[in-house]
Amino acid sequence: MYIMRSFLLVSMAIQMAFGMETIDLSQLAQRFDGIGAISGGGGTSRLLADYPEQYKSEIMDYLFLPNFGANLQICKVEIGGDSQSTDGSEPSHMHTADDLDFKRGYEWWIMQEAKKRNPNVKLYGLSWAFPGWIGNGTRDPFHSPSNLANYTTQWL
Repeated sequence: MYIMRSFLLVSMAIQMAFGMETIDLSQLAQRFDGIGAISGGGGTSRLLADYPEQYKSEIMDYLFLPNFGANLQICKVEIGGDSQSTDGSEPSHMHTADDLDFKRGYEWWIMQEAKKRNPNVKLYGLSWAFPGWIGNGTRDPFHSPSNLANYTTQWL
């Protein structure tokens, strides 16, 4: 919270110093989007997909059914990058620039199950790692902005 406010104040100072658009501080307000959880960081939810169906369903009910259990309104998942990202690796939806498959891994299953239980749940995704092809062999995904943009928008 404090980091965000500090960033905002620095950003405003730069804008004002260079004669850019003025920000009306009276229009700023904190917004509460809901209570959520994250599945990601390298395989943190991996074993859930292998549970017997009854237990998987009960766990997802406790997590995402409105007015029941945790009643989560936000589900953030890792966008798998075919790479080690802390506790494990998650498969990418694009192993290569010409490959697209949304059935890999388990994050899509988690999002589908969350939406099935609560159609209003907000879904978010964040990449912890990227397949090597995105950076054109440089190991830097930002080396090729068009590859990075295509990869990310394909996931959306």
